[in-house]
Amino acid sequence: MINILLKTPSEIDLELAERIAGIRKRRKITQAELAKKAGVSLGSLRRFEQTGEISLHSLTLLSIALSLEDELEALFRQPEFLSIDEVIRGQD
Repeated sequence: MINILLKTPSEIDLELAERIAGIRKRRKITQAELAKKAGVSLGSLRRFEQTGEISLHSLTLLSIALSLEDELEALFRQPEFLSIDEVIRGQD
């Protein structure tokens, strides 16, 4: 099976950063306020919003600070099976 990427990892990272920045702005929270509330450096938050680069731990802290932890926890919860073999292996 050929796996064709529709988006690059960097594109996905940047889209996620844009969503977080959009939520922050919609809630009228400055970068400095969010960084302080989340316990991440202002530089890390700025870099994330500009490039999409951030540690998973810092992303988790930002998510909690924005009350988005449920969104983060929902990732990879119950993905669809890709094949019948995967269904069978999943029953082991």
